[in-house]
Amino acid sequence: MGTELVLGIDGMSCASCVRRVERALEQAKGVEQASVNLAGNRADLRLARGAMLEPVLGAVRDAGYEPRIAEAVFQVEGMSCASCVGRIEKALLTRPGVVRASVNLALGKVTVGYLSDALSPGRLRDAIREAGYESHAEEAAPPVGDSEGASLRYALLVAALFTVPLFLVSMGKMLPGLGPWMHGLMDARGWMWLELLLVTPVQFHAGARFYRGGWTELRHLNPGMNSLVMIGASAAYFYSLLALLAPGLFPAGTAVSYFEAAGVIITLILLGRYLEHIARGRTSQAIRKLMGLQAPTARVLRDGEARDVPVEDVLPGERVQVRPGERVPLDGEVLEGSSWVDESMISGEPVPVEKGPGAELVGGTVNKHGSLLFRVSRVGEDTVLSRIIRMVESAQADKPPIQLLADRIAGVFVPVAVLVALLSFVVWLLLGPSPALSYAFVSAVSVLLIACPCAMGLATPTAIMVGTGKGAEQGVLFRKGTALELLGQVDRVVLDKTGTLTEGRPALTDFRVVDGEEDELLALVAAAESLSEHPVAEALVRAARERGLDLPPATDFQARPGFGVRATVAGQRLDIGADRYMRELGVDISPLTAAAEDLARRARTPLYVAVDGRLGALIAVADPLKPGSVEALERLREQGVELAMLSGDNRHTAQAIAVELGISRVLAEVLPEQKASEVKRLQAEGKRVAFVGDGINDAPALAQADVGIAIGTGTDIAVEAADVVLMRGDLRVLAAAFRLSARTRRTIVGNFVWAYGYNVALIPVAAGVLYPFTGLLLNPMVAAGAMSLSSIFVLSNSLRLRRVKLAAETPGTSSRQIGRTGSSAPIS
Repeated sequence: MGTELVLGIDGMSCASCVRRVERALEQAKGVEQASVNLAGNRADLRLARGAMLEPVLGAVRDAGYEPRIAEAVFQVEGMSCASCVGRIEKALLTRPGVVRASVNLALGKVTVGYLSDALSPGRLRDAIREAGYESHAEEAAPPVGDSEGASLRYALLVAALFTVPLFLVSMGKMLPGLGPWMHGLMDARGWMWLELLLVTPVQFHAGARFYRGGWTELRHLNPGMNSLVMIGASAAYFYSLLALLAPGLFPAGTAVSYFEAAGVIITLILLGRYLEHIARGRTSQAIRKLMGLQAPTARVLRDGEARDVPVEDVLPGERVQVRPGERVPLDGEVLEGSSWVDESMISGEPVPVEKGPGAELVGGTVNKHGSLLFRVSRVGEDTVLSRIIRMVESAQADKPPIQLLADRIAGVFVPVAVLVALLSFVVWLLLGPSPALSYAFVSAVSVLLIACPCAMGLATPTAIMVGTGKGAEQGVLFRKGTALELLGQVDRVVLDKTGTLTEGRPALTDFRVVDGEEDELLALVAAAESLSEHPVAEALVRAARERGLDLPPATDFQARPGFGVRATVAGQRLDIGADRYMRELGVDISPLTAAAEDLARRARTPLYVAVDGRLGALIAVADPLKPGSVEALERLREQGVELAMLSGDNRHTAQAIAVELGISRVLAEVLPEQKASEVKRLQAEGKRVAFVGDGINDAPALAQADVGIAIGTGTDIAVEAADVVLMRGDLRVLAAAFRLSARTRRTIVGNFVWAYGYNVALIPVAAGVLYPFTGLLLNPMVAAGAMSLSSIFVLSNSLRLRRVKLAAETPGTSSRQIGRTGSSAPIS
């Protein structure tokens, strides 16, 4: 099994950049698989065991881009000899993502170069600690990628500073009143010299990035956005320069200046890139929000006193204090104290959860009132919050099928556009009106600029990033970007019954008293059942405690498996059990027989209570539906999804529950090992199937389904096997996930329609197809502006997903679900 690694990459700007980097990485030694994401500026790699990083980084640099590498310096305690140096360097260099490690024994320092998207300083310190040494961070150099925004902003300011006066000089000569005055001040060649002075810093300083990237692209015979901009702007610049220095070489009327076009082209494209950079940053806002939930320090009890310690220094098993209003720093188990904790960042549920000794705490949640002392169980990347962040990052980097198609198209689109530009130039030069050279030049440059495939490369990843982030805010974790696209195309949803549609544990649903007071009799029943370990007994005891009833002591307890139990409570003999037990005791149950049969038809287990040999009550116990299940399934049906329920129960019980839920197709009496084959059978009918489950035995079915959906309150194995994780048991979140998927897919399709439609429609216009009919020929400056606007439109359209209102954001309580425990109302 290879090593999974994330590599940040700076300098990519369009879909052709993605293809170039992917090809370079796939050919690099040791790389088994590479997937590049433009919106995230990252590559997800799988390296062969023992593969070196240098060939991978070299491949990225040779392709014309810069791998994102950070540097950290640690002060290390306890080093004493050369073997210590070797041990620490080896421990660091064996960590995937470490580029170099150098130990200075005299100064007690270690300097580490590492991939900032794959590792954190905390993980590096873990490696040093595992080697047997303690360390603390002395300094850290930020990764190169952090300067991208500043670099773009600087280039844009320089370009604007010179382009604004350049544009005014160029256009001013054509304005009535101002033109004659300018021509009187200086002749046309004098103004061209001034334009040359103004445009040169824009061309070769502010626009240097296009030349660096463009030459690299052309050297690899793989033109992209940089080479298109470089060719277009250079053509305008050098055409004008030659017209200024040697006008006699040009046909009459064609020795004109396009300096302002060169300057405006570069400035507009820099503006577009800067706005893209800002918008792309917003697409990953969800990740930054999640990271912001991590507390920087923990109040750890060490040597009898509380100390504020960086969270990366806390070890499993240590005791940590959390005061009211503080964020829980790490995962753990409460030892002392009680409080209410806001876990909305995990579950999306706004109501705080009560915590006491034995309760589990999740790092990143907020302690509301009391003080808590807990024992740390998970640290670093093992915490729930870190796992959530990894899931979202992985989904954002994943490539759905539609993006793979887009990458392939982009790989041939740019070379075709260059050929169209050359063809346009030749046709205008041979057939165009006088001055033909000027017309040929303008059309060719406009085609080159319009053809830039930025919008194509951003169409899918930006929508995936915003969609997965929006889902994370609502408690829906898409572990794969493909799932976000495919979920909205699912035809049929198969739901496991126990733990998914139902609570997964028996509960008291009905209590009908023949004679006497209900709470008083329930207390006696619960007291008798408190001596039993049967799940039904647990349900009765729990119901009594939820009502706040005091249970009297029970004696003389006897249990008869398959029949019932007997005990003496408060001087009265209680018998609780099935109808056959009552008949054996000679208790007349005929007054409640019809009601019991009705309960059985509704998948509830009826039990009778006899007090001193006389019928006292009818009890019903069942695995109740989760709140919101009926409402959630109604929402799914409204979205055109077929529903099926899978259960290991007998057909009668499963069918009764399905009727309450409104599900027509039931797969009953299915053994755990048969679940995956049932899903496969449904897929064989030509349907895209999603499976929803929460147990260990659901993992094969989750993996078999086109989209596996795990309830996050279930087991870790089920979660790891799934494509989508619902962080709370409320199935209305499932309906919200379908809605989000459908909206995201519509956004992706809309982005592609715009990106491709824009290119396909405007390239002929730029080439001059409309000129013979309308006299319209696209100006290169307009083409540059339109190209930038296309990318900004795609990004803005994707960011609209952040405002999507999901039905599960404010879940209400279904009027059709059961009310308080013990009600005789049906669960339907």
